Amino acid sequence: MATTLEGLTRLSQSELDELFSSSPMGDIPDGDAQGIAIVAMEGPEVEGPILWFARWLAWRGKVVDRPRATLLNKVGPFAWHLIRASIYIAPSWFDGKPTIVLDYSKTSLVARSVRDEIRLVGPGCYLGIVFVGKTKTVNFALQFANAGAPVTA
Repeated sequence: MATTLEGLTRLSQSELDELFSSSPMGDIPDGDAQGIAIVAMEGPEVEGPILWFARWLAWRGKVVDRPRATLLNKVGPFAWHLIRASIYIAPSWFDGKPTIVLDYSKTSLVARSVRDEIRLVGPGCYLGIVFVGKTKTVNFALQFANAGAPVTA
């Protein structure tokens, strides 16, 4: 399966779910990550505008501070560092297996009901799930710069 940011956007929702469930948790990452939103919907007429907005106007990635167990999201066309989350390991709401949790409940007013979960799918490449409340919404992927170039599995 493709473990590049672009390669992950070509997977169906069932393939993303299978990849997430079959992937190891990996180490809590550290540093700057390029991010890409993945909206696995049918039809390019819907997917195109949603992905363009999510990728270029809203969310660009994350900057993780592993020693402090926090992160900041890179938001907007200039990738401003906003919207803090706490990072810890806990059972996944998706499949109950250990996962890295990005928890906004105590660190953000605007994202208080958001919980992200990530797992390692390639060198420095993490696949994520966004939960709003307890509802699984969209996926995303992160490629950490300090891990080298993304690879294809």
